[in-house]
Amino acid sequence: MLVLGDSISAGLGVPAGAGWVDLLRPELDGCEVVNASISGETTEGGKARLPALLQQHRPRLVVLELGGNDGLRGFSLALTRANLATMIDAAHIAGARVLLLGMRIPPNYGPRYAEGFHALFGELATQTGAALVPFLLEGIATDPALMQTDGVHPTGAAQPLILANVLPVLAPLVRE
Repeated sequence: MLVLGDSISAGLGVPAGAGWVDLLRPELDGCEVVNASISGETTEGGKARLPALLQQHRPRLVVLELGGNDGLRGFSLALTRANLATMIDAAHIAGARVLLLGMRIPPNYGPRYAEGFHALFGELATQTGAALVPFLLEGIATDPALMQTDGVHPTGAAQPLILANVLPVLAPLVRE
């Protein structure tokens, strides 16, 4: 399995080995998990890196946790959607299933942008057949005790909760 994400999956601000991807490994009974997440990654960067990662690791499953930085920077929703669609298509062509991890952003750019941003994940999942976790930080993002002082990144205490949001959708995909 390949996880391609940003700082949330890279475990920014969390002790080494305590991020949700690290906590995932023992849950998967020996399934190799490659975490190719990079803090600050955008969908453009992920799209550029994915072909080489697919060739190198040949995953059966790709977990895409990208888009948050696009939204925080106010990137075009059409560009974010197109980049994610390209990555999903590339993974499917390589023979991998895809799990898309949806994200929400603060309403800094207005409710229309924020709602459109969140909606694009569900729309892409429907259009491409990717599996979907609608909001990776469900039950976490609105609890200040589970977020770092920047208000964007989850704390170490939130990592098991992130895993709990992902695992019910991910586990059946791993078994297929």
